[in-house]
Amino acid sequence: METKTATYDKVTYPVTPSATDLSAFNTGSYKAGPKWKVLSWYFVNYFIFYSALPWPYGVKSFLLRLFGAKVGKGLVIKTKVRIKNPWRLNIGDHCWIGESVWIDNLEDVSIGSHVCISQEALLLTGNHDYTKADFPYRLGKIVLEDGVWIGAKSVVCPGITCRSHSILTVGSIASKDLEAWGIYAGNPAAFVRARIMKG
Repeated sequence: METKTATYDKVTYPVTPSATDLSAFNTGSYKAGPKWKVLSWYFVNYFIFYSALPWPYGVKSFLLRLFGAKVGKGLVIKTKVRIKNPWRLNIGDHCWIGESVWIDNLEDVSIGSHVCISQEALLLTGNHDYTKADFPYRLGKIVLEDGVWIGAKSVVCPGITCRSHSILTVGSIASKDLEAWGIYAGNPAAFVRARIMKG
């Protein structure tokens, strides 16, 4: 059989004869949870968390705990927020979650205390294995340690840890871990400077 190749940026790569077959897709080891729980959460998520109505923060914290999330005190959670699986969510004390944040937690997401996730940020725990024809899930946990700030419209990719007091700036994409007290920007996010507190 003749080997096919493709050239990108003056580098030649072998091209395998198989192709993506989305009809063969399955979720592999991923299980969302009991059907009744997933269905019940769908309605709560849509009508309360994803609603434009300003439901009280205490009500939202109560509902997250009811569905298995671990939630500390003082959670501020704005409108139009989407959370995939609250039973895979751990939030510390005095955290802020801004408008239209999407926590797509097919895997565990752990958020420390005093963490700010700004509007339209995405915590993305799921990806696909593009080397396999059936395009299976490739999942990774996300950890945001104490004092982290995830900027507006930024993305944290699967398997990433943002260490203590690191910052991911507006519109940036974290595809590698962020080191403690570092400010990161760009796509992929790169270290810009140290975070220095003045008071």
